[in-house]
Amino acid sequence: MMLLPAEIAKEVIHQGLHLGADFVEVFIERTQSEVIVFKNSRSEDTQSGTIFGVGIRLIQGEKALYGYTNSTEKEELLRITSLLGSRINKKENAKVINFEKVNYPKIPVLLDQEIDAKHKVSYLKSIDERLRKESRVAQVILSLTKKKQIVEIYNSDGLFASEERPYIRLFHQVIMKDGPLQSESSFGPGAIGGWSYIENLNQQEISENLIRQGITMLKAKPCPAGKMPVIIDNGFGGVIFHEACGHLLETTSVEKKASVFWDKMGEQIAHSSLTAIDDGTIDGAWGSLSIDDEGMPTQKTKLIENGVLKNFISDRLGEIKTGHKRTGSARRQSYKFAPASRMRNTFIDKGPYELEEMFSTVSDGLYAKKMGGGSVDPSTGQFNFSVQEAYLIKNGKLITPVRGATLIGTGPDIMRKISMVGKDLSLMAGMCGSVSGSIPTTVGQPPIKVDEILVGGEA
Repeated sequence: MMLLPAEIAKEVIHQGLHLGADFVEVFIERTQSEVIVFKNSRSEDTQSGTIFGVGIRLIQGEKALYGYTNSTEKEELLRITSLLGSRINKKENAKVINFEKVNYPKIPVLLDQEIDAKHKVSYLKSIDERLRKESRVAQVILSLTKKKQIVEIYNSDGLFASEERPYIRLFHQVIMKDGPLQSESSFGPGAIGGWSYIENLNQQEISENLIRQGITMLKAKPCPAGKMPVIIDNGFGGVIFHEACGHLLETTSVEKKASVFWDKMGEQIAHSSLTAIDDGTIDGAWGSLSIDDEGMPTQKTKLIENGVLKNFISDRLGEIKTGHKRTGSARRQSYKFAPASRMRNTFIDKGPYELEEMFSTVSDGLYAKKMGGGSVDPSTGQFNFSVQEAYLIKNGKLITPVRGATLIGTGPDIMRKISMVGKDLSLMAGMCGSVSGSIPTTVGQPPIKVDEILVGGEA
């Protein structure tokens, strides 16, 4: 069943063109969501709901106007289109639209049968019980998020595209205490898929890693401060590239010249060891899509190759304003947001080194095994990230865990100092906030060696 009849979409688009738009787009969304929060050894909160709405965008030259509504009534959609059209120059466009459904390769998705809430709560309870066998565990918080988003897109190029996107994620958070000492560990795997993804997670291994990290950080010494070489492990370590560099490669920043890379296409912006990719086509990955939110099939985009800037992350408006070709990267949180150029699954590609080889090159430094949150100035790439689990390196060996470590620097600087890239590439699910809202994205990398970075510490 279609969310919006094509005849109504056609009338809206024809009206937008008649009012002077060069391009008109209608985006329709229905999203069903469920969140279960398990805390204090019980199900503390369960939320579910459905959102539905229509977004209309008019583009004239480099000017874009956007409006939205919960209604699919033709009169309401035409009213919003008229309001948007009143803010652009009048020039009648007599283009006639005939929609043609886009055929595109679809990301393979396993859609399971619906699992009742009782079974889900029982599953979360079993995780809670396993973790609480460790006496130093003070709190366990589990958050299970399940969402099914259905989108339809019509535009004045004659495009009609639709997609169903099932998201599922289980976030684990463990707080441990030993007298006055406290530590926190977390893990949040997610995917495009159904309940079978959750049941296939190795919860025994996940629990052991969370407990091991928590106990290690309970007895860790304060981290020393200063400039030093740092080895950042795989997986969520990629959050630094995502935040401090990835956002600077989106045409959302480039078009305003708010990115230090806006005029660096084809130039060496990173160490020759570094290749970075943004890929929307990885089977089952949390940030994957078959089509973006403008209806363009997604693709694998090589952003940086051997240190040279090869591509930006671009949407339709980004291409209009910068000339950089669209990459299937237009994304939005919901119908309430106009699309913008955004990352999907963004990672530093694997290299030739084993982790032990990297350690052997460091006489005094830091091993950041697990990264935490942080802050970034998007105009400069200046970042400050905490490290959840860290160890000092002495003469190529790990000697002691340390707490309170932060990594401080800029994206452009750190990329020039990544001299070694490991073999063990790993991806991790996350949420990314920007001008078009909060969206599922994946970060990742293999282990990397940064020759020098400023480390903030408590010692």
